[in-house]
Amino acid sequence: MLKHIYKYSNEAGTDEAGRGCLAGPVTAGAIILPKGFSNKILNDSKQLSESKREFLRPILEKEAVAFSVCHVFENEIDSINILNASILAMHRALDTLAQVPSFIIVDGNRFKPYPSVGHECIIKGDGKFMSIAAASILAKTYRDEYMARIHEEFPMYNWKKNKGYPTKEHREAIRKHGLTKYHRKSFRQLPEQLTLDI
Repeated sequence: MLKHIYKYSNEAGTDEAGRGCLAGPVTAGAIILPKGFSNKILNDSKQLSESKREFLRPILEKEAVAFSVCHVFENEIDSINILNASILAMHRALDTLAQVPSFIIVDGNRFKPYPSVGHECIIKGDGKFMSIAAASILAKTYRDEYMARIHEEFPMYNWKKNKGYPTKEHREAIRKHGLTKYHRKSFRQLPEQLTLDI
């Protein structure tokens, strides 16, 4: 059973999706849930089917005190590295919340202090606290939606299915067709390569 709050009723949970992908943005969600919120299905997005995530998204958006989702795209990931890009995405999501939270709980063990608001990093927090789980669902569903859109432009990579992750199929498509503008050029795209021919 997920806990409702860590310290304060007006705290925001934040999480990201797409950190380990070869293509597409890293996407972060931030959400403040109302006091007394509960949902029996809500869990870490990785533990839920796509249909359950899609079912929960409008419920979370409707019930939230405030929520926001932000992408950080490939060129920025390549210029500042994926860890910094993940934290930047979470900061931008927090920046665009309609309400300033009293505290921030972050999934994982790395974060940079957010202006004027305290935070706590919680390892596997998306399986412990509702707001982090909710943020993980928003980040995942919005990113999946984006990847399905760019799939239409480059269907040979099958991003609609693999979402840009380094599956065998995705890597075979890179080997055959090369890189697109959506690929992260700083990532090791093929296992045997040391540098990218770009």
